[in-house]
Amino acid sequence: MMKWHVFPQGPMCSIRRALMLWLVPVFLVVGATAAGLGYWSYCAMVSGFLDDQMVQIANAAAGSEEARLPRQTTDRVEHWGAFVVQTFDRQGQLVSTTYPELAAPMPQGEGFQDVEVAGHGWRAYALPPTAPGNHTVQVLQSASFRTHLAAERAAAVVAPVLILLPLAMLVLWGLARAISRALEDIGRQAAQQDEHHITELSMQRVPHELRPLVNSFNSLLRRLRDAFTTQRRFVQDAAHELRTPITAIGLQLENLRGDMSCEGARGRYSQLEAGVRRAQRVVDQLLRLSRQEAAGADGVGIVDLQAQLRESINTLIALADQRNIDLGLVGPEQGAAPVTLRCVAGDLRSILDNLIENALRYTPEGGVVDVRVSQDQGKLALEVVDTGPGIPQELLPRVFDRFFRVPGSAANGSGLGLAIAQAAAQRCGLSLTLRNREDRSGLIARVETAA
Repeated sequence: MMKWHVFPQGPMCSIRRALMLWLVPVFLVVGATAAGLGYWSYCAMVSGFLDDQMVQIANAAAGSEEARLPRQTTDRVEHWGAFVVQTFDRQGQLVSTTYPELAAPMPQGEGFQDVEVAGHGWRAYALPPTAPGNHTVQVLQSASFRTHLAAERAAAVVAPVLILLPLAMLVLWGLARAISRALEDIGRQAAQQDEHHITELSMQRVPHELRPLVNSFNSLLRRLRDAFTTQRRFVQDAAHELRTPITAIGLQLENLRGDMSCEGARGRYSQLEAGVRRAQRVVDQLLRLSRQEAAGADGVGIVDLQAQLRESINTLIALADQRNIDLGLVGPEQGAAPVTLRCVAGDLRSILDNLIENALRYTPEGGVVDVRVSQDQGKLALEVVDTGPGIPQELLPRVFDRFFRVPGSAANGSGLGLAIAQAAAQRCGLSLTLRNREDRSGLIARVETAA
């Protein structure tokens, strides 16, 4: 069974296009039909009015003498529609005429008829004798004049309809645009949602027919917001619960350090201590991530990027020295205007700490890590460039996943650093991308603002 769809199906379907495709032809057909019927009916009305005049003239001319009948000229007959009056006796001989140039024969019957004389069409009305001694009266009028007059008068009536038709099309287009604009507003609000800021869609200016859809979507947003809140609360609670026992285990390990007498025990102790430190780092990063997600946009302000960079480098310089890594900063020239960003200071610091620490941990001892800051035409860019092993190209899209670590990596990590940095960058309105170096092995982490 064939199904008919009001709206087009497929990825290119459009409510505005569907409304126009359906309603415009309907408006055109209705308008054209109304104009055609109006034209036809008005032409018939004009023709009937002229016919009535012919009847009145014939009745008035019955019994009139020739001298009393006004003469007509060719111009008046052909261009002004003057009536031609002829009288015939009972033998069919022409008795009188108001226009001698027209040699119309005596009518064969009575009433209205269309005749042709010398190649020209005429509308004729014949009135037989109404009393003894009266003549047959025939009244004629130019058919071309009648047609022209009827068309002219009918066009004057139909013209407003034809003028209003395109105006109606404009109104229809505006209506379709208003409906689609309401949907676009809803789509724009929906596109602004993210896991950190989930707000219900506004019901203002939403058409009544779309309210059930918006209500259903708002219900879905509420459930999604509750799910994210529950997830963040679970992560935060779990991290808090794990932090205390892991800290206690770390303290107990410190107390046991002096009791390690044999070499084998010290080796196993070192492995256990490294595992505890890694667990502590994972818990700390989980807590940091949950606090960042809960903070949202609170504390947004103008932040000095260079000051944050100096603090971050001062914090991590000990790790660089420990691994004998050359950590450098390449920024604007001395005396240049401060480089500032509008964001949460803690988020920017989290981005810098995680990117620089990640580069230091994965760069082999004796390597180089450079932090470069550039500004061009209002677009700010920061790059952390290292001389580490880089990341396989096929794994680059996955490195921002939580707890993902590159297989075979020698460095100890939790797989949360880049996820934390990306979440903070998104809250700051920044883009964070990773790519491998082309000149040698290594990775480039780039953070930039919109132009």
